[in-house]
Amino acid sequence: MLGPELWAKALAFRGAEKKGYAMQHEHNLEFAHERLDAYRVAMEFCTLAEQLCRRLPRTKGQLGDQLARASEGIVLRIAEGAGAAWKSAEQKRFFRSARASAMECAAVLDICRIRSIGTTEQVEDGRLLLLRLVQMLTKLSQ
Repeated sequence: MLGPELWAKALAFRGAEKKGYAMQHEHNLEFAHERLDAYRVAMEFCTLAEQLCRRLPRTKGQLGDQLARASEGIVLRIAEGAGAAWKSAEQKRFFRSARASAMECAAVLDICRIRSIGTTEQVEDGRLLLLRLVQMLTKLSQ
């Protein structure tokens, strides 16, 4: 629950919601990207990717770095896209970039499966999250 001073600032910020910066919902202020299902799925995948990165042997550190960068890139591009003007070329570009990073993560998961990195369940869960994410980002980028 917001205190009185913070709530006054939040109410003053309400004009930003028209620009896509933030929305107020029943005493909670949230950013535009936090309302997107794609963002929540991307965060879930990012958590799973972190677990896989920790399981990678030191000799395969570059693969973990690639997975970490790409999974974080998905989250960051979705947030940037949500902050752009709705259905603008700029917004579509951010969502297409997030989609490309999701495809890159899918390829890393294929390598993890081949090299028996992570459990079969982790790799399959990650793959399903990415499939869902790619579908959402394809729709958002149209």
